[in-house]
Amino acid sequence: MNTINFPETKEQTSLVNSLDKFQLVTHTDSEGLITYANQNYLTISGWTPKRIIGKSIWQMFSDDPKNQQTVNSIWDCLLSGKSWSGKVEKMTRGGEPFYVNTLAVPAMSEDGELQSTLFVELDITEDIRLQEKLSEIAFIDIETGLMSRHKLEQVVNESIKLGQHFSFVYLTIDHYFSMKEQQSPEFETELIQEFTNRLKRYFQDSPVARIDTNSFVVLTAFGDWYIQGLYDFLKQQPIYLSHNAQTLSVSGGIVRYPEDQQTYMQLYKVAITAADDVISQGGGRIASLSAESHKILNRRLEIDRKMYTALDRNTLQVAYQPQLDIKSNSINCYEALVRWEDEELGVISPDELIPIAEENGLIEEVGAFVAEEAMTFATKWHRAGTEMNISINSSIRESLNPQWKNRLLSILNETGCPANKVSLEFTEKFALKAEEEQSVITQMSELQSLGLQFTLDDFGSGYASLRYLQHLPITSIKFDRVFIDTLLSNSKTQKLIEGMIQFSKTMNLYTIAEGVRNEQQFELLKEMGIDAVQGHFIGKPVPAEQIEIK
Repeated sequence: MNTINFPETKEQTSLVNSLDKFQLVTHTDSEGLITYANQNYLTISGWTPKRIIGKSIWQMFSDDPKNQQTVNSIWDCLLSGKSWSGKVEKMTRGGEPFYVNTLAVPAMSEDGELQSTLFVELDITEDIRLQEKLSEIAFIDIETGLMSRHKLEQVVNESIKLGQHFSFVYLTIDHYFSMKEQQSPEFETELIQEFTNRLKRYFQDSPVARIDTNSFVVLTAFGDWYIQGLYDFLKQQPIYLSHNAQTLSVSGGIVRYPEDQQTYMQLYKVAITAADDVISQGGGRIASLSAESHKILNRRLEIDRKMYTALDRNTLQVAYQPQLDIKSNSINCYEALVRWEDEELGVISPDELIPIAEENGLIEEVGAFVAEEAMTFATKWHRAGTEMNISINSSIRESLNPQWKNRLLSILNETGCPANKVSLEFTEKFALKAEEEQSVITQMSELQSLGLQFTLDDFGSGYASLRYLQHLPITSIKFDRVFIDTLLSNSKTQKLIEGMIQFSKTMNLYTIAEGVRNEQQFELLKEMGIDAVQGHFIGKPVPAEQIEIK
């Protein structure tokens, strides 16, 4: 077993030693950074001592909002000096989920400040997966007796086939995880069962499914006014747990078939979106999706549907936005931005297209298309005797493919583009995953050795931007446009940008400001020492044929 120092109290050391053979044990400092992990934890999680030491406990969980809410709740509890226990879902280094029963114990200073934490966990992954498999086979949620998500899809599709009219109602219990952490371990089971009983009583014979820990779906012929009455019904029927009344608040979304959407997946997505809209406004309501939100979501669904055809028919386009190098006062780089213009949908921007492509798995095809077009563009400049760089946005989904590097090299060879004319831009989400995946870092390093450069986009917008400068092969940074938008109106932003520029110079990094819209922003950034600027003040994205090669 690899040795990692565990400089804690004798009591904690004794506890670790006694549990080491059977439990997963980790230890963190006062900021949640891991200082120790035993061999059991390393074996289950796939981490190595070198890679896990210094990671935060947040990185042991997926970036799913519910999982992040769970770890935030655990940490808040520890900061208050209280232990925390419960079942949690964690992620292996390879991105696979595993499940543990966790006991988290804080060590506090005499002043009541958190000094360190001890996590003792029991792996229950096999039990959870067996339970999930049984539920899937039986189409029943074991804990409540309600339909599972799999059965729900079957029932919805049968109802659609029969032409039945119904409302698809998505419901989630508000503040569920906050309530749970304040109660006994038995609280969760009792609460869910009591809530289930009330759903059955209120909606009578309507089909009800449990689709997540605290989320449910009801299929009902009742109108919106009756569905929304559930909120008042729950107020009048509080749940008594340990002789204490728990008044539940719920948020929900209502979608009608066939008036609103026509397929199970569309109904499901729209209902969740409607509930998310309610939650973002404070929760405690059950509402239909607004007309504007329906319009936005329908557009997303249509983009998703048509994207396959767009790739087959080569109707995607690439536009190029110039970057002005301050020192030479000339355009030295163009950023390649994917564009798609559809007869019905109009212009589809990268901000719309890329997230949908990541969801439907077409991001690699889109990325390869943009790379080939951009490198062909750069090659034309090179052959004309004018040196011009090209910047291409990279997706984490692309880089996780072991063939990512080889794909890029193949496109370089096919187009004849010099590698040192290409810069790959990536966001902090990409950087976070790259830092965890040695294969991604290896491919980045190999690409850099061939001449490709890397730019950290949206610099300063995340909590760990500075750390990535240490571990990843970055040669330039691009400041988040949020800073540029407030540059003239906020003196603190000015000081922050100026400080980041000066810091970057000490790191030999090339600095770029995007989103520059006017001369005042341009002149101020120039005075601060920025290396390059990009934005509508310099030039809007245009097709390659509108750019004169000099």
